[in-house]
Amino acid sequence: MLTAPVRQLGESERRAVERLLDLDPYGGAQVAERVAARGLAWWRAEGRVLGYGSRRHLESVCWLGGNLTPVLATEPAVAAFADLLAGEDRLCSSIVGRADAVLGLWDRLSPTWGPARDVRPNQPLLATDAIPAVAPDPQVRRVRRGEVDRLFPAAVAMYTEEVGVSPLAEDDGRGYRRRVEDLIRAGRAYARFVDGRVVFKAELAVVTRRTAQVQGVWVAPEWRGRGIATAAMAAVVRDALRRVAPTVSLYVNDFNLPARRVYERCGFRPVGTLATVLF
Repeated sequence: MLTAPVRQLGESERRAVERLLDLDPYGGAQVAERVAARGLAWWRAEGRVLGYGSRRHLESVCWLGGNLTPVLATEPAVAAFADLLAGEDRLCSSIVGRADAVLGLWDRLSPTWGPARDVRPNQPLLATDAIPAVAPDPQVRRVRRGEVDRLFPAAVAMYTEEVGVSPLAEDDGRGYRRRVEDLIRAGRAYARFVDGRVVFKAELAVVTRRTAQVQGVWVAPEWRGRGIATAAMAAVVRDALRRVAPTVSLYVNDFNLPARRVYERCGFRPVGTLATVLF
């Protein structure tokens, strides 16, 4: 007999979801931020939270919105989530999370959801709770509200380089620009400017009470190889630890060896492996 105890979770189960997310503060950070901000009511959360397990013992959750993100998804949970999702049209732009769960979901969903534009199976997940030993770059600072026009071209360049498509392709980039503006307004966007141009940037794209997750790290092409990234990242980590969260985390493509060396010099340590499927 097939048993698939998957259901859409509601606000009454929020505490159980939060307890589960606390067990994986780095791999589940994106989901934890959304739940903290919007709760579990689908009509205001811009997504659904699916749960696996009984009402007395929630074992795994899966966020389904712009991204599909499994958290603490065991093999039975992955199979159960995939059974449910295979019958739905794909609306998400990516699957991202702990590598074993993401790749397990993709194995089961690819016949109906495929093809993927890219699969990145090995993305080291890193974290630190210590102020970097590296001296911070004093020119790296939080971006001010009036500087969005300076930051936005660098953000577009980073996104296009990292994801492989331009954020301007959809709605002429209006939604992406709003996201950049929101990060600046929240004091979560950092940059170093030279002659008014961004030569380094990074954002605290996800913030929870457990961690601040850095994304969007970018160095202008003409400045690469000059050794500015380590001190710049040290400045970001120092400010985030002192002002935002008790830890700083990020994930990086395994083949990006220069970035991995920068993060290691800034004190980041491995805390797992993520994977991403891009559509």
